[in-house]
Amino acid sequence: MKIIDGGVTAPKGFLAAGTEAFIKYEHRPDMAMLYSQEPCIVAGTFTSNVVKAAPVIWDMKIVKENGMARAAVVNTGIANAGTGKEGMDICKAEAEHAAKVLGISKEEVLVGSTGVIGEQLDIDRLKAGISALASKLSDDREAARQASVAIMTTDTLNKEVAVTVEIGGKTVTVGGMSKGSGMIHPNMCTMLGYITTDINIDRGLLQKALSTDVKDTFNMITVDGDTSTNDTLLIFANGLAGNEKIVSEDEDYRKFCEALHYVNETLAKKMAGDGEGATKLVEVQVLGATTKENARILARSVAGSNLTKAAMYGNDSNFGRILCALGYSGVSFDPDRVDISYEAGGKRIEIFSKGVKADYDEAEATKLLDNKEVRIVADMHEGEQSAFAWGCDLTYDYVKINADYRS
Repeated sequence: MKIIDGGVTAPKGFLAAGTEAFIKYEHRPDMAMLYSQEPCIVAGTFTSNVVKAAPVIWDMKIVKENGMARAAVVNTGIANAGTGKEGMDICKAEAEHAAKVLGISKEEVLVGSTGVIGEQLDIDRLKAGISALASKLSDDREAARQASVAIMTTDTLNKEVAVTVEIGGKTVTVGGMSKGSGMIHPNMCTMLGYITTDINIDRGLLQKALSTDVKDTFNMITVDGDTSTNDTLLIFANGLAGNEKIVSEDEDYRKFCEALHYVNETLAKKMAGDGEGATKLVEVQVLGATTKENARILARSVAGSNLTKAAMYGNDSNFGRILCALGYSGVSFDPDRVDISYEAGGKRIEIFSKGVKADYDEAEATKLLDNKEVRIVADMHEGEQSAFAWGCDLTYDYVKINADYRS
């Protein structure tokens, strides 16, 4: 596998664009389009929130019933959630207009929205934006970047990644973009994520690869414990790499899954590290758990602990908050076996060992925690399973951003 400079336009046959459509913001791009020159199979995962935004309902139907798509249209600023029948009518009108300007069917158009819940979208602005996007579509690097910028809301940086892998003697490319900074606590998906690939693969296997991988990538990030109404992760595959079609879980499938995992994990970590108001990425590694699921639960409990997150902001090596989060996770374990340590900047400090505080220097620990990326390692010494989770610190700015979100 080779990491390359790219995003959603890196695989063959994919075009993208971003534009300013004045959906809610001014003087910044707020609509994006993704388009494949050839028909694609498509797979997706979506929010587990009972309250689902209109675009989620629209996309779920297409993925489940058709399994094919050529385009995605995404707006920021207004989520089109809590909008009733009018919200669904907006999705249909978007898809119909995009289909008209692109020369495809409306059933081949997926839609996405993110932003304020409960407000209605202006269809005339959406249509104007779609027309502008269609005229700007390009397969170059800058087009991918513009699309990734256009789906941002409170994000402070755009999130992109691309890799290549040799499969069946052909070069297969996987690219992706995502957005997410607040209301991040996914369950079977992320905030908004779009993955493109030119691999030739069975649709059922594409869905299995995506659904399996989110359990250890997007499902393992948290910023604030809130699962969005709009969470959507989609993957498009157009087959233009020319590899022999993957129809079983063989070595070629394994290679593809490895590439997909890198793309998903990279985007997930970028989202966790860019949490609203965050100053650092906090990675939690749990070792020695009895089962994989227990390892995931323990890691995510620590990553989502507000007290642990606040301690990370203050560079405070208060291991009690970590131990507490492990203890209320719902997983049974022996506290007298647990070891906890911090890792950052190439250094490691053990802070808790076998039921008591370890002998460490507080000042040294504070200095170690003052890094942009910090890893918390909890070894349970009860089994062989492990898991990673990712989050961020909790700062004053998180409250400021969300207190003023609509005003």
